[in-house]
Amino acid sequence: MTKINDGRGSRDLRVKVKTSRGRKISSTRWLERQLNDPYVKKANSEGMRGRAAYKISEIDDKFRFLLPGKRIVDLGCAPGGWSQVSSVRVNAGSSRKDKRVGYVLGIDIKEVEPIFGVDLHVLDFLSEGADEQVKKWLNGKADVVLSDMAAASSGHKQTDHLRIISLCEAAADFAFDVLEEGGTFVAKVLAGGAEGTLQKILKNKFLKVHNFKPPASRSDSSEKFVVCQSFKG
Repeated sequence: MTKINDGRGSRDLRVKVKTSRGRKISSTRWLERQLNDPYVKKANSEGMRGRAAYKISEIDDKFRFLLPGKRIVDLGCAPGGWSQVSSVRVNAGSSRKDKRVGYVLGIDIKEVEPIFGVDLHVLDFLSEGADEQVKKWLNGKADVVLSDMAAASSGHKQTDHLRIISLCEAAADFAFDVLEEGGTFVAKVLAGGAEGTLQKILKNKFLKVHNFKPPASRSDSSEKFVVCQSFKG
């Protein structure tokens, strides 16, 4: 939102989108929200692949797991915002000569446009043998597994909640196979009452489990992130 001063005090300029033939009202509202979202504007100006990049930045600012030299696996990495941030913070591109060099592996079921410092592969992490393939690419195990994945929306809130919890549980199972002892797992979930079992599973596997909603998450969104540290192995 842009502020101007016309001599009568400052006022906000909000972009309004007119409805057009063939466009649903919900689509118009979504487009208007996008055009007025400060994180979307920031992502566009800074060359980031979406506002989600600022979510992982804010999560890492608080919990500090994307450190130089760390090995990162980004599950369902498209469009690539989390991998972008991870690459810079772990020094995967060797841009900081005085820091240890990290490694970022991004995997997705579809091709992703190249990202500096990121090793990208087309892979369904749910497929048989995917964990062993990832460990081969890593030449070992990961220090951090990230998941910003969301199941396709059905339009039914509770159904969508159950789908994303199921997806997060699958991502957690995958992380248990590829994480080094002491490692970190970060994943998106939706608040909705069915995540209790997931929390119990994670607390059995990690010494520290936090629930965090970064400022970049929209205030009207039910999304939050589980940040699990110190994997017990």
